[in-house]
Amino acid sequence: MPGAALSRWTMTYFAVALAFLVGGEGMMALGFGYPFADLADPRTLILVHAVVIGWLSLLMGGALLQFVPVLVAHPLVGGKLALPALLAVVLGLIALLCGFVGISKGNSLFAYDLPAAAVLLVSGFSLLVVILAATLWSARPLSLPARFVAIGLVALVATVALGASFALTLAGVSSSDIAVGVMLHGVSSHAMLGLGGWMTFTAIGVSYRLLTMFLLSPETARRSWHLVWWTGALALLLVASLAALSVFSPVSTRWVMPPAVALGLVALTAYGFDLLAIYRGRRRRAIELNSRISLWAFSALTAAGCLMIGLMVAGIMEHGVAALTYLTVFGWLSGLGLAQLYKIIPFLTWLECYGPVLGRTPTPRVQDLVAEGDGVLWFILYFSSVAVAAAALLLPWPDLFRLAALSQLAATLGLIREFAKARRLAHVSTKLRLPAGAIRPNLFLPHLPARRAP
Repeated sequence: MPGAALSRWTMTYFAVALAFLVGGEGMMALGFGYPFADLADPRTLILVHAVVIGWLSLLMGGALLQFVPVLVAHPLVGGKLALPALLAVVLGLIALLCGFVGISKGNSLFAYDLPAAAVLLVSGFSLLVVILAATLWSARPLSLPARFVAIGLVALVATVALGASFALTLAGVSSSDIAVGVMLHGVSSHAMLGLGGWMTFTAIGVSYRLLTMFLLSPETARRSWHLVWWTGALALLLVASLAALSVFSPVSTRWVMPPAVALGLVALTAYGFDLLAIYRGRRRRAIELNSRISLWAFSALTAAGCLMIGLMVAGIMEHGVAALTYLTVFGWLSGLGLAQLYKIIPFLTWLECYGPVLGRTPTPRVQDLVAEGDGVLWFILYFSSVAVAAAALLLPWPDLFRLAALSQLAATLGLIREFAKARRLAHVSTKLRLPAGAIRPNLFLPHLPARRAP
């Protein structure tokens, strides 16, 4: 990736996403939302959407703005739309959260907040999809990792469409029998398409490229990569059909879910073997911290899959759905995101700061921008807290959950501090920190081009 163009707003996406993660963890530590309120309670919906849209979706969006051009070896198309997309998503999310607050307090303003949220979120995510889809389209035929991203974008469109339908129905804008039926029966499809399609399927595709790049492993797609793509895509297609089937033929859904789950488990199993092959085939003997910690996130995904099988066999899926979701959201997706940010932020900072002077003056290495000894302690605290919190949800022990959430928040703040140090070049020796011609990076805003004098 040396010489790759930097996405101007990626770091801003990351900063806003991390702010929502801190807010979500803070709410959990204060006892806001589940397990101190029902799963369908507006307070739980506030927590869930702050984390899933504010943290995970903005994290994924910012990462894709930078790495889709890497996946397809083609410049980003429509990059100027990245800032309007970010603003629309953030404003839409704020309106959505305000709408849930209005519902919980019986305030009629939610009838205006929810439609506004639907319009803004659809607009913001549509802009993001346009940027990424246009970039993919311009680079046909697509490599296999890029095809994962393409399916993830389709899942994002379906997720946002269902969410907008729910918001308009709750606000009373749409009251048809079909709209009400979709809201009553489509929540599980909405959640699975978001977490399983948009986030997990996209993360799998990106990880194939990033891990081979960071570990110096062979980049040739194996047959099992194709197996993961086909089984995962078919599972998502079945999940997408659930919302419609549940409205028009509720009985048929019982025949759709088992094969969807089976296909998903096949995809995750094959993906696990692919990861082992990538790590074993690496040419970089010393594994950097982000790649080591990624293994912990993959372990959380494995634990989530095993938990799901156990809950289904025992017939107590409803009892364990919160713990299963927590492992998926904070162990797998958030854990992988934080692990890769530990590499991506220094990497992009290094390109931004030292790219203009490469070959003309001595510069530090990328790994000189971080102190792995400090970072590993925060990651240990983070993943330990996630494991305890998931167990507390399963038992259930609400007080233990709050303590674990507080510990997880502390670990996240520690990691954010490490990210900020990397941006500030705090670990770089004074001699190499800012040679002549290097650009001191802003913390999270891009350097805007200087205006020409009239």
